[in-house]
Amino acid sequence: MSGSGVGQTRAGAAAVGFRSDRGPVLISLMLSTALVALDSTILATAVPSIVAELSGFTQFPWLFSMYLLTQAVTVPVYSKLADTVGRKPIMLIGIGLFLLGSILCGFSWDMTSLIVFRGVQGLGAGAIQPVSMTIAGDIYTVAERAKAQGYLASVWGISAVVGPALGGVFTQFLSWRWIFFVNIPLCLLAVWMLLRSLHEPGERRQHRIDYAGAVLLTTAASLVVLGLLEGGHAWAWDSPIGIGVFVLAGVLLVAFALVERRAAEPVLPLSVFTSRTIVSATVISLLIGTVIIGITSYGPAYLQDVLGHGPLAAGFAIAALTLGWPLAAAQSGRLYLRFGFRVTALIGSVIAVIGTFWVVLWTPHTSLWQVAAVCFVIGVGMGLINSPTMIGAQASVGWSQRGVVTGVIMFARSIGSAVGVAVFGAMANAVVTVGPDGRPDPAELFTATHRVFIVMLVVVVLLVVGCLALPKRNDQHVVEWETPGQPDSGSVPP
Repeated sequence: MSGSGVGQTRAGAAAVGFRSDRGPVLISLMLSTALVALDSTILATAVPSIVAELSGFTQFPWLFSMYLLTQAVTVPVYSKLADTVGRKPIMLIGIGLFLLGSILCGFSWDMTSLIVFRGVQGLGAGAIQPVSMTIAGDIYTVAERAKAQGYLASVWGISAVVGPALGGVFTQFLSWRWIFFVNIPLCLLAVWMLLRSLHEPGERRQHRIDYAGAVLLTTAASLVVLGLLEGGHAWAWDSPIGIGVFVLAGVLLVAFALVERRAAEPVLPLSVFTSRTIVSATVISLLIGTVIIGITSYGPAYLQDVLGHGPLAAGFAIAALTLGWPLAAAQSGRLYLRFGFRVTALIGSVIAVIGTFWVVLWTPHTSLWQVAAVCFVIGVGMGLINSPTMIGAQASVGWSQRGVVTGVIMFARSIGSAVGVAVFGAMANAVVTVGPDGRPDPAELFTATHRVFIVMLVVVVLLVVGCLALPKRNDQHVVEWETPGQPDSGSVPP
């Protein structure tokens, strides 16, 4: 990259921030991330109004499932394309698809059309998330990336607070359709900022796109995520379709592995899985996804149906997690530069264990402030785990594989979330019965959430094990400042 790109960004460059030489790029990445972050929180408060106008109550969970599905399964493909054709065009395609999906959602005429158009939004989000993280990895040094990730993570924290409130305002005073139309100016501004500030070199060699691998991977991933999301709901786990989706996914993954071994430029080079750093980071990301979906899904239910708080209070309490995360992520650089990626991640995992153990001690009489404090502690732990593992994995490869590695790790978190939805949902459904008023019994719900929180604690303990699996000397395998114009060896450090 030139201008505000990799080639110019070296040790001694201006500090990370809006006023630095890379400030405009950082702002454009934050704007792009805001599209996905706001869309993840703004819709929830509008669901009753959407159902009232479009009907289809039994279908509305698909508003979230379809978005998650299309977003998750396209991440690896977009990430590979970012390594071949460049970050900027893939980012612009992602924003364009998100813009198209938002406009179509705003003009939906029934629940089915809205679900389909949410899928289009997800196709755009699948490019925006990993590529924005990859660009940050390109333009900042290892020493600077923690602070840069703190900026990007802060967008999620702000969205967790602003999103539900903004959705409520639009729904009450305008129309639920404005929760989609508001994306239009944000998308246009993000595109303008990217076009103006991000410059990549014009010289690129010809590439052979691995179409077969992309189709096989996307189809297999779709079946896995679909099976996890719908198992126990649309069909029984032990039904022919419940078993069949996973069997077919397994067959396609085997075929995918065979295709990748022969592909000239595989969409997902299997060589990345020979790196202990990358494999450990991928497993850690999967476990993080499971923990986060547990606390953000069952924390509000516990607060509202067990403790009796309103949705606004519950939302702010859980939002403390997304406050602790960016604060810790921004400061993690000081730790991993002094102690290394592994030690920093281990510190975060121990903090997460302490916070999750505290969650297990929640009772039907726990105070709101205690819940918020625990969520903040867990957020701090996750910020200290996620940033060093992501940055360590990115730093272990060159420019031509950084997008793939970032995509693999983010895809793993999506799979972890889907696994969490399936496992925790099955546990809750086995305990909770809904009364005539359509609400669960508080005692039963407390039992269900308590069991979910115990499993979360087990998962966080596994996070400690995953962090211990990171190589002790991974900090020495750092590939810095390789531009797309400089070919690398293609090897992946151990």
